[in-house]
Amino acid sequence: MAHAAITLAESALADLEQMLAYYRDEGEPEIGRRLATNVMSAIENLADYPDMGRVVPPFDQSNLRELIRPPFRIVYRHDPGRVRIVRIWRTERLLKLPDE
Repeated sequence: MAHAAITLAESALADLEQMLAYYRDEGEPEIGRRLATNVMSAIENLADYPDMGRVVPPFDQSNLRELIRPPFRIVYRHDPGRVRIVRIWRTERLLKLPDE
């Protein structure tokens, strides 16, 4: 089985940084680190199983998918041989994709 290359868009990196900063500011940096570790573990699985996420319902594009890992949704594009993480948002937020 071929592995897909995984990259993170600037928007996804910013999402992770904001999440870590939030928990640090709340005095709970360990919770932020644990959540970030869980998100990154889910992302790593996409290298072997890039279609494991569902198609994002509001957009209905077969290559735009998401993994739901409460309390986060990990939104990514799956193109041949490549997975690009575009957003890592809390599940209750409305999804807005970056203009990349």
